[in-house]
Amino acid sequence: NMAIVPSDFVLKAAYPNPFNPTTTIQYGLPEASQVTVSVFDVSGRLIQELADGVMDAGYHSHTWNASMVSSGVYFIHIETAYGISNQKIMLMK
Repeated sequence: NMAIVPSDFVLKAAYPNPFNPTTTIQYGLPEASQVTVSVFDVSGRLIQELADGVMDAGYHSHTWNASMVSSGVYFIHIETAYGISNQKIMLMK
């Protein structure tokens, strides 16, 4: 049972987006990597950390439950050995 491993780092669009109250972030790693997945608000404040650790090669997903925060724009911030990616998401309650 070979897991599918991407040849490059892949970040898929958060789904659903806009969302209420949960959205899922998916990404793929070509090799094991330290990964940090965080959610920030538009002011740059850290709202929640979804992952922080070494992830195996392959595809991963993390779901953010935003039921405790207000509607608005947030940013998913992913740091890996392959660089930093940001994705804009919108919570509509």
